[in-house]
Amino acid sequence: MNVIHENTDALNAVLKVSVEQADYELKVEQKLKDYRKKAAIKGFRPGKAPASLISKLYKVPVMVEEVNQLVSESISKYITESKINILGEPLPSETQAKIDWDNDKNFEFAFDMGLAPEFEIKLSKRDKVPFHTIKVDKKMRDGYIENILSRYGSYVDSDVAADNGLLKVMLTELTENEEPKEGGISVENASVAVSLVADKDEQKKMVGSKVGDILTINVNKSFPNETDRASLLNIKKEELANISPIFQATVTEVKKYQNAELNQELFDKIYGEGTVKDTEEFNAKLDEDIKANLKGESEQKFYMDMREKLVEKFAIELPKEFLIRWFVAVNEGKFTREQVETDYPNFENDLKWQLIRDKIAQEQDYKVEEDEILNVAKSHVYSMMMQYGMSQLPDDFIENYAKDLAKKPEERRKFAERILENKVVGWVKEAIKLDEKEVSADEFNKLIKK
Repeated sequence: MNVIHENTDALNAVLKVSVEQADYELKVEQKLKDYRKKAAIKGFRPGKAPASLISKLYKVPVMVEEVNQLVSESISKYITESKINILGEPLPSETQAKIDWDNDKNFEFAFDMGLAPEFEIKLSKRDKVPFHTIKVDKKMRDGYIENILSRYGSYVDSDVAADNGLLKVMLTELTENEEPKEGGISVENASVAVSLVADKDEQKKMVGSKVGDILTINVNKSFPNETDRASLLNIKKEELANISPIFQATVTEVKKYQNAELNQELFDKIYGEGTVKDTEEFNAKLDEDIKANLKGESEQKFYMDMREKLVEKFAIELPKEFLIRWFVAVNEGKFTREQVETDYPNFENDLKWQLIRDKIAQEQDYKVEEDEILNVAKSHVYSMMMQYGMSQLPDDFIENYAKDLAKKPEERRKFAERILENKVVGWVKEAIKLDEKEVSADEFNKLIKK
């Protein structure tokens, strides 16, 4: 068995693999013997079929399997031992001669390879990348304050129910004739948030109601979600099928939602007692919080600009034709060549950045430690739970969930890539000059849209 490596240019190469009969013959014979022992062929007892018949039936497919396995192993071994830095995976060459598996004894295979380009990482303070800080203005601050006042608000007594009001009602199950059902369900002090009533007609019945009013409501229409409906009626979901949807609702309390007031009590709730003493200090503290919240957007914009800058600066050449072929092949019919060619510039830029990132990580000898993976996994789990409104979960739950997630190969790979990328971005920040610019939120959004 022999492997020959021929570079066609700086970015493309061909591997030629020669396989002789002696390389695979013994393995094929052994596998045919194993087949004969197990083969169940009509007219012969198990294991007693003639060797010639087994050979006729199975020799070619067994030979194909064994030869392909040898070729795959030899290519992998050669690339590893020769330390060839390839892009994608070798592809059968378009110049490959047709193989006659029935008659040929010796074979030659040709594989095209795309080679990773050679380039140097050279950065200095002469290389500038903009870093946009979003300016906190009155409009933005007022929006945050409005949100805070709403979040810290509460329900207070009201004379008339509004569309965002809360009703306390006594519920009584009715018959089809809208008479109290004997042995039916009765729920005292049930809470109904008017804005959460799904049916608009049912909602209209509640808006404008007062203490003492008696309403007839359809709980199936008002609360189509079975979990919500069972909770309202204080029964199990399995019991809902036997319940009449028509209920009498006697209003016992009416409340409206009222925003919190901007006062010392609110300042103490948010920042701790005595930390903020007046509106001016509150605004200053809030501005710091807003800036911290916006930092992620600034960092993301910097990342985009930095990637673009480095990809342009290093002007890396890639084997375009090979990569298009490889991308079509690896996706197995999901994309046509025309689709890949259309999206190739984006794919190319992503690949160029990966090469730059990996080279910096290699040169700086960055490693990914186990505790770093766990910390990123925990951060991921916490963010995921926050999206579901589950922000008060115990630390041991977050940690155990993160450990399980970090064991999954695909998730682990993503976490490791994120860690390396963060280290590389941090290094680039130190190596170049940050062209810091303060812009308004509107200006920043325009930059993002570009």
